[in-house]
Amino acid sequence: MAELRNWRANRQPQAASPPTALLPLPPDVAAMLGDLIDRGLAEDVGAGDVTTLATVPAERPASARFVAREAGVVAGLAVAERVFARMDPAPAVTWSVSDGDAVHADDVIGTVAGAARGLLTAERLALNLLQRMSGIATATRRMADAARPAVLLDTRKTVPGLRALDKWAVRLGGGANHRIGLFDMVLVKDNHIAAAGGVEAALRAVAAHPGAGALPVEIEARTLEEVDEVLRLHSAGIRVDRLLLDNMVRPAADGSFDTSLLREAVRRVAGALQTEASGTITLESAPAVAASGVDFVSSGALTHSVRALDVAMEIGVG
Repeated sequence: MAELRNWRANRQPQAASPPTALLPLPPDVAAMLGDLIDRGLAEDVGAGDVTTLATVPAERPASARFVAREAGVVAGLAVAERVFARMDPAPAVTWSVSDGDAVHADDVIGTVAGAARGLLTAERLALNLLQRMSGIATATRRMADAARPAVLLDTRKTVPGLRALDKWAVRLGGGANHRIGLFDMVLVKDNHIAAAGGVEAALRAVAAHPGAGALPVEIEARTLEEVDEVLRLHSAGIRVDRLLLDNMVRPAADGSFDTSLLREAVRRVAGALQTEASGTITLESAPAVAASGVDFVSSGALTHSVRALDVAMEIGVG
């Protein structure tokens, strides 16, 4: 790794744009990024990038440009820049877009210059992270637009170790984060209800637990009977902040979506609690779900089934 250090393009970027300042890294991303990059490079490079070390002289400079091969929303520029900085103390990186910007196919989104060896060794890790985050941001932007006026939320269905990046990409795409982990919200789901002995037993146990006092409380309901029970307990003074209405949307034979159960649940809640719809929410179903009047729509597909956005790095020497 010691030989891996410093860029410049043999093809000029189209329509040079003024450099764009990077958004600051969120604290949770900044806290984990150095270790993530080190582990990613160790996994990829191992004892050494044999091909690059064999074919590229140590002193050779190079440049590269980043090109979007398809339309989407860019996310992870600051992350990719940190990867190159791990290979070179001062890589010359210039971005013509910002994290969260929409791009078109064939747009040049930035350039990087330094030692050819460093660029080649950092390329795959930088692109893996940039492409994944951009794919999440792109999917989020599309679904957030489809789900208006409801707020689109992510879930904990993220890649282990990448949650901070996945959730930042959701924010860059125009969505909002649900809980970060098991520690920052009480979310009583169907398995908790079953293990606790029912809706009432679960909510009363939460109310009595000292660690739950300052946290928001959400509980899942799968039937109108469960909705009514939660509302009864809430009226009796048992604290609940949000009702998770799970799997209350059914696809119809004609390709539409039956939201009658969801709409009835929202009608019964009548604003007494925040409402969130979940359960196989898709880009196609999101408009009908949002039209039910729910406050939030959550989708695990934003992060668990993401398709990476195609971004290429084209390198030159000179």
